[in-house]
Amino acid sequence: MSLFDGEPEGPAIGSSKSLPSAGGAPLAERMRPRTLEEYSGQEHLLGPGKPLRVQIERDAQGTGELGSMIFWGPPGVGKTTLAKIIAETTKANFVEFSAVMSGIKEIKQVMVSAAQAAEMHSRTILFVDEIHRFNKAQQDAFLPYVERGTIRLIGATTENPSFEIISALLSRCRVYVLQPLSEDRITQLLRRALEDRERGLGEMEIQADDEALALIASYSSGDCRSAYNTLEVAAQLAAENTKHIDKAVATEAIQQRVLVYDKTGEEHYNLISALHKSVRNSDPDAALYWLARMFAGGEDPLYLARRIVRMAIEDIGLAAPEALNLCLSAKEAVDFLGSPEGDLALAEAVVYLSLAPKSNSVYTAYGAVQEEIEHTRQEPVPFHLRNAPTRLMKELGYAKGYRYAHDEEDKVADMDCLPDSLRGRTYYHPTQEGREKLLAQRMEEIRKIRTGKHRSQ
Repeated sequence: MSLFDGEPEGPAIGSSKSLPSAGGAPLAERMRPRTLEEYSGQEHLLGPGKPLRVQIERDAQGTGELGSMIFWGPPGVGKTTLAKIIAETTKANFVEFSAVMSGIKEIKQVMVSAAQAAEMHSRTILFVDEIHRFNKAQQDAFLPYVERGTIRLIGATTENPSFEIISALLSRCRVYVLQPLSEDRITQLLRRALEDRERGLGEMEIQADDEALALIASYSSGDCRSAYNTLEVAAQLAAENTKHIDKAVATEAIQQRVLVYDKTGEEHYNLISALHKSVRNSDPDAALYWLARMFAGGEDPLYLARRIVRMAIEDIGLAAPEALNLCLSAKEAVDFLGSPEGDLALAEAVVYLSLAPKSNSVYTAYGAVQEEIEHTRQEPVPFHLRNAPTRLMKELGYAKGYRYAHDEEDKVADMDCLPDSLRGRTYYHPTQEGREKLLAQRMEEIRKIRTGKHRSQ
């Protein structure tokens, strides 16, 4: 039926011609799938012959044993539900554990109970919601019990486990990626919930337009729990009037769009990456879209301003040096006006950056210099480039051979400024894009001047 995560909010209740009271279970909880056959979505893992489905079935038949695993996916896709179904299917004790509410003391208490159950030949599945919120010490506490097989750990996380789960624990778990539900799938589940008289809203005899349910599904951003919550509100509104959910009722029920966005999580980095790469690829429409997505998700405008300034430096560079000034001005506008008025200044900046000529020559050159410094001997400054403010320093040869460029006819002296071991090395290679084409021409002029002076000596 449905997919969602979260703690049960009350015992299951029977059908009613009105919505459940505050003490009853919400629709999302009542519609929670109870078997693999009812579970909807994640066919890449649970379809016939797919890896997780095969492991669950072998464990249930006694021909294999399911190991520990991590479910990684956005909210509302069924991580908690799937863990409960696995425990039921494999006849294991199911212990639910919240990383937000629990510490090492609670972990050890659960482990003691699991060890006692194991002595009675009873297996325990420990489900840890939001496992990424555990610190290293707390995650370490699981390790010996996972290694000994005292528990089978199923962790749920919305964050990339590569960054949030310690390597020792991650190496002992299989990671399964759960995908958001499609809008069509959520629409189907909402229709079932309206028609289901045992657990859903069927007794209310509410009718709903397809476009209304599709609207609710689209605003859920793949989170089925959110969609159910909205449907429940819409059903209450309809019950008080025409018992019909149309687009207007659905719109009223949608108080705020559920955006798949976490300002401190992986989706934050996915979106800023999409914005940066759209600018780099000269796509102003995509850049505006990703910028607006981040604004809608509540991103700090000054964070965006900083990243946009970085884009001007890294990807536009000297091909259009005025881009940096424009972006800094946009940052000042954001700081001065605030949001939402200042947001438009950042929109102007990303459009300009998208359409500006591109060059990463300085970015690449600076990286090459850093690499050189890291892997070569730290050469002393050549004597002719050193200042000689004292007589002793002059006697030692400081500043000897230095030529003042302004005294040269063309303002270029035939003088090496790199250490001897790096003489002739070049790092900056300008492109032929925008203003940088002129810089390339100037560099060639300077090269010819130096070559000519060298030959004349």
